[in-house]
Amino acid sequence: MIPGKESPSKSGPGTAEKIGSFAFFDFEHFLRRILRNWYWFALMAVLGYAISWVYSKYYAQRIYASNLSLSISNNTASYFTPNQSINFIWGQNGNQDGIYLKKMLLSRSHNEYLVKQLDLYINYATKGLIKQTYLDKYDSPVFLEIDKNHLQQVNYPITLIPKGGNRYEVVLPEENQQSTSLYSFATEGFSNISPYSRPANKVISVGEWYNSPNLKFKLLKNPQPTPIVLENIILTLSTVNQTVNNLVSTIAVDFDKEINTIMIITKSGYNLNGTVNFLNTSVGELQKKRLVDRNTVDKNTEFYLADNLQKIRKKLDSSAAVLNNLKISEGLFDIKDRDEKALQRIKELDAKKAELMTRINSLNSIRNSLSSQNIERMISMNAAGIEDGLFSATMSELKALYLKRREMALIYTPNSEPMREINRLINEARGNSNGSINNYYKNYLNELSKIDRMIAEETGGLVSFPEKERKYLDAERGYNMIEATYNSLLSKQNETQIRVATNKSDITVIDPAKNLGQGPIAPDVQKTQYSIIGGLLLLPLLILGISEALDSRIRNVKELLQATKIPLLGVIGKNSHENNLTVLEQPRSSISEAFRGIRANLRFLHKEDNKSKVILLTSSVGGEGKTYISINIASVLGLSGKKTILLGMDLRKPKIFGDFKIDNKLGISNYLTGEVEMDQIINQTKIPNLHVATSGPIPPNPSELLMSERNINFIEELKKHYDFIVIDSPPVGLVADPFELMKHADASIYVVRHEYTEKYMLKMITEKYHNHEVKNLGLIYNDFQFNQGYGYGYGYGYGYGYFEEDKNYQEPTLIKIRNAVRKIFGRA
Repeated sequence: MIPGKESPSKSGPGTAEKIGSFAFFDFEHFLRRILRNWYWFALMAVLGYAISWVYSKYYAQRIYASNLSLSISNNTASYFTPNQSINFIWGQNGNQDGIYLKKMLLSRSHNEYLVKQLDLYINYATKGLIKQTYLDKYDSPVFLEIDKNHLQQVNYPITLIPKGGNRYEVVLPEENQQSTSLYSFATEGFSNISPYSRPANKVISVGEWYNSPNLKFKLLKNPQPTPIVLENIILTLSTVNQTVNNLVSTIAVDFDKEINTIMIITKSGYNLNGTVNFLNTSVGELQKKRLVDRNTVDKNTEFYLADNLQKIRKKLDSSAAVLNNLKISEGLFDIKDRDEKALQRIKELDAKKAELMTRINSLNSIRNSLSSQNIERMISMNAAGIEDGLFSATMSELKALYLKRREMALIYTPNSEPMREINRLINEARGNSNGSINNYYKNYLNELSKIDRMIAEETGGLVSFPEKERKYLDAERGYNMIEATYNSLLSKQNETQIRVATNKSDITVIDPAKNLGQGPIAPDVQKTQYSIIGGLLLLPLLILGISEALDSRIRNVKELLQATKIPLLGVIGKNSHENNLTVLEQPRSSISEAFRGIRANLRFLHKEDNKSKVILLTSSVGGEGKTYISINIASVLGLSGKKTILLGMDLRKPKIFGDFKIDNKLGISNYLTGEVEMDQIINQTKIPNLHVATSGPIPPNPSELLMSERNINFIEELKKHYDFIVIDSPPVGLVADPFELMKHADASIYVVRHEYTEKYMLKMITEKYHNHEVKNLGLIYNDFQFNQGYGYGYGYGYGYGYFEEDKNYQEPTLIKIRNAVRKIFGRA
């Protein structure tokens, strides 16, 4: 039961460093502490569930999403596509058409157009007792129409309360919430006005203008009946820029994994109908705009081709007249012995050259439109034999930037920072487009030079013909080249006319957005619930963890022995008796049995001989049960038939006399001062073999008396009459007296109280023990609560019908649960 005594001399340097040092954090004790405080965790879990339920039901704003899928035809990019990214990555491959369209849908120009067309800068909501719910425009019985030429206050809630008969009371926020910085929807900028008083509430009818310094609007009746009767409608204006930014952040565009020309557009928002209406309207407007753009480009191309055909027709007629004149004047209708194969190759090369020249002329027209900033007159790239979506994207950027600069010129001065920035972007986009055109020019010129060389090689054989025949052949070649050019332009004109006649949008909606009763995509109610409950559960865990880390008291026997390496004599349970005479008055209790075990273990601390034994008890500070342990150890020794005397040598704080009901007028202090004889301070108790000498009155010099020669002689004299002398000495953490008395003791007992004694207080006695300054030292662990579920093999437990306490014993809840589980699995 008592651990073997370790010799300090055998301990190495590493062991010496650990002696007296306790672990910073006892994880095992922390877990047990959590189990003891389980009800706090249960309370936090219930509270967390209640909070998450209230949040989810009354405060959390549901976010909904709807989808629209569409198919993209090839070559969707046109010059007039709404704003693409100016920082386009040249040379990007893959689904370019889809990427362009994605940029269109997410572009500021397209969404700003929708914001202005659909009045999305007006937000509709309604508020119940607690929660505010966002509405779709068509869920409201009335629409708001603002005067864009009047300054308006944004982010300023306007509450409409129905008054019946198409009349509504306009209720504005309380005083001091009106602003003097108002927004203009015409210029999309802010202006300051003079201070003004809060506009009074006013009842207006549908169609009637409401006018105040910071607002001007009227109400329009919703032509569609609304299914929900609203007690109030809350209207809030936002700036165009703020609305566009918020709108773009709620749109996502993805491509089908199997067919990359199928695009899936997702719109999220607080109202499902609002997301559905926006997606269908957005794509519908984009289809219309794309069709107009395609027709504009094709009509420009048609006009360009018609003009060039007219010019080429004149050249063709002139060339034909020259050729006919040669036939008549020279009488040449054919040339004998000519190389038909060589002439056919020359004709084919001339036709290719004519086609190249047509492309170069078309490219010149495109470059002229670009340099003159007349993009609206731009012709199709097909006329130049080019199908370049990248170039088309740049043209879209330029057009959007030109339009933006035109709008900004109405607000900013030419040298202002915004104008300089837009000009920089235009120059950058123009430089990119010029670079692309120059690349095509270079390729065309290289190809043209190659064809000229091939023609020169083929025409070398014509030198052998007579002059007039060579003249005829040159005229025939010129006519054939012009004719090839004319036919090429005519073919392109026919293609363009057919395209204009059959043009339709290159965007086909596969599945429009619909309200199918989709559930909200956010917030994640379950995740929120877990987060709230988890956060509240962490609160007691954190508090317990901090208190565990800051708690410097001794909490279990295991850590006490590991840190001090001092032998343990026994563990004493919590004393529930009304006084300290547990062994005398409750002999069958578990605590009494524990003291008997300590009596048996005392022999390990002193030699087994027939001499009298002096046992000294001390502790760190008062309140650790030193006197209680002294009384009961003396009691079990006396009950065992050994003649024992208990000395109350804690002269500063006398206690023993009260439990034994002895008069403390005369005691050890009186004897040590020479006032009385030894026989006068020794008192008989209920136990025949147990005598008690109390402390007596508190002296002015207790230390000097305890360390005096008379006190040493007093102890030596008692050895002649008693088998055991039990000394209740002062605490060593407060005075040095016990260390002097320990020199005359055969065994010293140091009392440690469970969750009371501070860890640092044991450092001094531990060092003295391992430095051989204190010998024959043992520990007693006092006030340990066995029903907490601890078990280290010391002392006794309850519940087995063996001790007096068992009749009132109630098995702990955790033990009941454990036993029930064991019974279920056959381990009971």
